[in-house]
Amino acid sequence: MAAMTKAGTTGPDVAMSQQRIAIERVTPCVEGGRFPAKDVVGAQVTVEADIFCDGHDVLRAAVVFRHHDVNTWQEAPMSHFDNDRWRGFLSLSRMGLHEFYILAWRDLYASWRHGLEKKKVANQTITSELLEGRDMVIEALQKHQKTAALVKTIGEASGDEALDRLLCSEETASAMASYADRANLSTSNHPGPGFPLLALRHKARFGSWYEMFPRSQSGDGQRHGTFDDVIGRLPAIQEMGFDVLYFPPIHPIGHTNRKGKNNSLKAEPGDVGSVYAIGDETGGHTAIHPELGTLDDFRRLVKVAERHGLEIALDFAIQCSLDHPWIKEHPQWFRWRPDGSIHYAENPPKRYEDIVNVEFYGKAFPDSWIALCDVVRFWIDQGVRIFRVDNPHTKPLPFWEWMLREIHDYRPDVFFLSEAFTRPKMMYRLAKVGFEQSYTYFIWRNTKEEITSYLQELAYGPPREFFGPNFFVNTPDINPFFLQNGGRPAFLIRLALAGLLCGSWGMYNGFELCEATPLPGREEYLDSEKYQLKAWDYDRPGHIKEEIAAINRIRLENKALWDHRGVVFYNIWDPNLLSFGRWSADRENMLLVFVNLDPHQGHGAHFEVPLWEWGLADHEAVAVEDLCEQHRFIWQGKVQYMWIEPAPLPYRIYRLTPRLDKGG
Repeated sequence: MAAMTKAGTTGPDVAMSQQRIAIERVTPCVEGGRFPAKDVVGAQVTVEADIFCDGHDVLRAAVVFRHHDVNTWQEAPMSHFDNDRWRGFLSLSRMGLHEFYILAWRDLYASWRHGLEKKKVANQTITSELLEGRDMVIEALQKHQKTAALVKTIGEASGDEALDRLLCSEETASAMASYADRANLSTSNHPGPGFPLLALRHKARFGSWYEMFPRSQSGDGQRHGTFDDVIGRLPAIQEMGFDVLYFPPIHPIGHTNRKGKNNSLKAEPGDVGSVYAIGDETGGHTAIHPELGTLDDFRRLVKVAERHGLEIALDFAIQCSLDHPWIKEHPQWFRWRPDGSIHYAENPPKRYEDIVNVEFYGKAFPDSWIALCDVVRFWIDQGVRIFRVDNPHTKPLPFWEWMLREIHDYRPDVFFLSEAFTRPKMMYRLAKVGFEQSYTYFIWRNTKEEITSYLQELAYGPPREFFGPNFFVNTPDINPFFLQNGGRPAFLIRLALAGLLCGSWGMYNGFELCEATPLPGREEYLDSEKYQLKAWDYDRPGHIKEEIAAINRIRLENKALWDHRGVVFYNIWDPNLLSFGRWSADRENMLLVFVNLDPHQGHGAHFEVPLWEWGLADHEAVAVEDLCEQHRFIWQGKVQYMWIEPAPLPYRIYRLTPRLDKGG
C-alpha cells in the first residue's frame, strides 16, 4: 500500500532530498547575507557556524571562498571547538568583494575508525568490523588510479592484524581524505553563491584624520587662505603623525541669504559665508572656490600631500546654495512651494535659508542620482580616494546603496565616512549599504560605564561585522562640554581614548591648541570658522602637539591598535580610572592602557594584571615597557596599584610580554 500524505504536505521523497546535516548561525553574516561583512586586505577572517547531524558519526566541514571575479574556489578546513560550533579561516588577499559558503559531510572512514578504536579498547572481537572497513575503503578508492597499489595491497591482506594495520595507516587515512566521496554533503543555505565579504584597504580601518578649513590657513584673519597656504602646513600636520587631511567643502559659496559670523542670518560686507552653501555663478560641486586656487592647484596639493604621507579627503555635501547652477538648469531636482518660491532646507524649527536640498524621487529620478554619482567620479579623477559625506541619513538609503556600489566598481580603493549623528539603527544601516566608516557617539561618551558599554557594543556586538567607527574628538559643529570644562587634561584624556580605543580617529583643527571657547551654554564654537576666516597661532602655549605625535607613533608601531575589535576591559577599582587591553588578532602584540577620566584631580586604585591571558598563575610576572616614559620594569603578581594625576599626562600606556623564565 502506498504511503499516505496529508493534503498540502510533501511526500517522503521530497523530505529525503533535504540536507541531512544542519548548518546554522553562519558568521560573519550581515542580514542573512543581504549585505557584505567587512574586513581589511590581508586579514585572516574567522568563519564560524553551528554544524551537527543525527547520530554519532564524525563530521567534517570546510569553508569555501573566492574573490567575486575569480571562477575557482579555494577550500579551507573547519574544526569543531565548542558545543557543535565549528571554526575555519579564510585570507583576504585582494581588495574587493569576496564570497564564501560552508560545506559539511559525514566522514564514513573516520566514523568507522572511531568505532573500531572503541571496540579495541573494550577488547572486543573486530573481525567483522575490519571486513566492513576493507569493503568501504576498496569501494571508495578503486576508481582512482593513484590508489590502485594501495587497493591491491588491502585486498590481498590476510589476518586481522595485517588488515588492521593497513586500514588504519596514515597512507590509507590520507587517501580516504583525498578521494573518498563526501557522504550526505550539505551546504550553508544562502540564496546566492555565497555569503558576501568585502575586503577594504587598510586605511579604511586604520587612520588618523586631521580636519581643517583651507580658507583659514593663511595665518591672517583678513586674508582668504589658498591651497598653497595648505601646502605650507603639510609638514606640521605630518609631524603630528596624521595620514588623512580632510577638507570641508572647497566649492564656490552662494551669495543669496549668505550667513554671517556666528551663523547670523544677515551677512555683513566681506563675510565669507558657510562652505556648505555650495554653488554660485562660477560653478557647483565640481568647481573650486576661486580664492582657494584652481583645479590645477588642487591636483598639485594632492600630490604634495602624498609626498608628506597624507591623503586628501573631501566633503561630499548634497545641498546647494540658491545660486547653484543646477537650480536654473534642473529646477525639477528641487522642491518648490505653491507661491513659486523654493523650499529651503530645514529641520523644524531650524531653517537653513542659505541652502536647498536635492530631490531624489519624482521628476528628479534618475538624473539627480546620476549627476551626484558623477560628482564623486569627478573628484576621484582628480586623485581623491576618501570622501566624508555630510548628513547621509537625510538621503534615501536606496540611493546610497546604488551609488556606493557604482563607485566601488569604478575604484575599489575609494572609501566613505558617514557623518550621521543620528539614531543607532540608521547609523548601522548606512554602514550595511556601503559606508566603510562612520562618526559615532564616542564624542559624548565620557564616563567609565558609558565608554565600556559602547565599546562592547561596537567590538563584540553585531556591528563588529560591518561597522567601521571613527572616533572624532571634536568637529566644527560639536564643541563638547567635556572639553569646555576640563582644560588641557580633558583634551589629553579624549586624545588617549580616541587614539587607543579605535583604529580610526580624528580631530578638527584647534584641538591640538586646546581650543574650546563656546557659544554660551551650547556645544558650539564661538566665532566658528564655519562662517568666517580665522587665524590660528599653532605655537601658542599649552598646545598638545607633541602628545598627539606620540599617540600616533604608538598607534603606528603597535598592530594591536589597528582595529577596535581587539579591546578588553580589565578590573581597576575606581570609577574614575579606566583599564583596557588592546590585543592584535594574532595575540602577539598587547598593550595595557590606563586613563584617568577626571580632568580635575588625581585618582589611584588597585588593578589586575591579566596574567591569565598568557596562562600564567596569579603569582607570576610579565615584562612591562612604558611607552610614554620609555623605560622597562616587571610586574610580579596579578594585583598592582596605580595612581594617575591629570597632569602632565592623565594616561599610561604599557606594552606587556610574559616573562619567559617566569621568575621574580
